[in-house]
Amino acid sequence: MDKFTVHTGVAAALLRSNIDTDAIIPSREMKTVSKTGLAGGLFAGWRYVRAREPDPNFVLNRVNQRGSTLLLAGLNFGCGSSREHAVWALKEYGIRAIVAPSFGAIFAGNCVRNGILPVVLAEAQVNALAASVAADPQGRQLCVDLQRCIVRDAAGNAYPFEIAASQREMLLKGLDPIALTLASAALIDAFQAADRRARPWVYLG
Repeated sequence: MDKFTVHTGVAAALLRSNIDTDAIIPSREMKTVSKTGLAGGLFAGWRYVRAREPDPNFVLNRVNQRGSTLLLAGLNFGCGSSREHAVWALKEYGIRAIVAPSFGAIFAGNCVRNGILPVVLAEAQVNALAASVAADPQGRQLCVDLQRCIVRDAAGNAYPFEIAASQREMLLKGLDPIALTLASAALIDAFQAADRRARPWVYLG
């Protein structure tokens, strides 16, 4: 998994509330069981018009937002079904962090496990960042700093955020859940050795 420490990139604002995983990637776009081949289906119901023609009015298709790696979103982003394909599509498209007032719980967990940072800020702060992005003529960039747990706009305004220590560690070190567990392999081995001595009958056969 890619590490996330500090990322500066072009931000796109999609401030609709309750964007569910079916809007992030419609079921008709899920033509693979792998993590690749999904970026084209990201927000397909909104990104395209006839015959896969890009809709110029959709934020990710606008000239200044092409290549966005940061997404500003509305309340309850990623609600709905638990499909991990939604996160895979965002990751393959190039999104590294999503800033929103709240997330669907399963979606947020899937983000962390796939190297995308879900940042929770107050709705007013997200709106302020969106306004900053709209006013920035130099590429509409934001900086998301997981080391210091702040989001900074082009004017230098900084917004602190909180994230669970275990999730922060996973992202900073680029560890998926299995790798995070294996980081404690010595402790696990020591526990098993002590348990074998205390309860040898459990390990018979």
